[in-house]
Amino acid sequence: MNRITEILGSKYPIIQAPMGWIARSQLASAVSNAGGFGIIETSSGETENCKNEIRAMRDLTEKPFGVNLPILFLQDESMINLVIDENIKFVTTSAGDPAKYIHVLKDAGIKVFHAVPSLAGALKAVKAGVDGLVVEGTEGGGFKNPEEVGLFVLLQSIRKHTDLPMIAAGGIVDGVGMAAAFAAGAEGIQMGTRFVSSKESPVHENFKQTILNSDEQGTYILNKKSKPCVRALKTDFTKKIYDEGHMDMSSMMGIKNLYFDGDMNAAPALAGQSIGLIDEIKNVDRIINETITQFNDVCKNMSSHVF
Repeated sequence: MNRITEILGSKYPIIQAPMGWIARSQLASAVSNAGGFGIIETSSGETENCKNEIRAMRDLTEKPFGVNLPILFLQDESMINLVIDENIKFVTTSAGDPAKYIHVLKDAGIKVFHAVPSLAGALKAVKAGVDGLVVEGTEGGGFKNPEEVGLFVLLQSIRKHTDLPMIAAGGIVDGVGMAAAFAAGAEGIQMGTRFVSSKESPVHENFKQTILNSDEQGTYILNKKSKPCVRALKTDFTKKIYDEGHMDMSSMMGIKNLYFDGDMNAAPALAGQSIGLIDEIKNVDRIINETITQFNDVCKNMSSHVF
């Protein structure tokens, strides 16, 4: 046990990323049941569906789980109230200033970790009073910091300024990545792309197969000079955006057609550089157990290399 598992109440410090439309009860319950920590997303903006998914988790797992609250995208305070009413004990906040809701959440006994892509963001979150940080390196998929700071530089930079527990996110798919993140100061890991390509993931097989067929250079950083800046798979759709150098939110309108109908050119297929490390579609239980076994083996091996 470490600080992360003590806060989460999970067996392992492995958290599933809150991917829009994907991080719902089917995947999140599988992660929690396997000893990790499932997260229900609310970034899709489908408030009623997300509320139902939170409630569905009670029927699918007796294990703890959490909810992500993307501050800028919350349409009202109903999700805040639901999290409190449903007795959720852990939330991650993102996309905005955590100070906006930190006090109401903490007054309800909820632990709050804020997702940060920079040292400045981390220091702001610490000042707001968060309980911990999800440190997001540029390697990860989805919405990114256009400055492209790598995970291991970011972890070490932040650790110099705070002792708050950190969850490392971006480019991690196995126990080797987990051990490396722990060496840099993390006490937990968050995986997104690895779980997107799991058997329990609800996305279309075309998406999973594209991940398997890609290498470590198979993503673009799109829209670096504007918002939203995202990392996505290289497809005909994203190549056009990359070449033009500009993307607005309308490009995301077909995201559900991509995720669930398998049209890889309907929208940017958000995924991280870790696609180059994924060569098999595995069930969640196997992913988590292999990650922990490999993590322990790496740590034991490293302990023998003392100079």
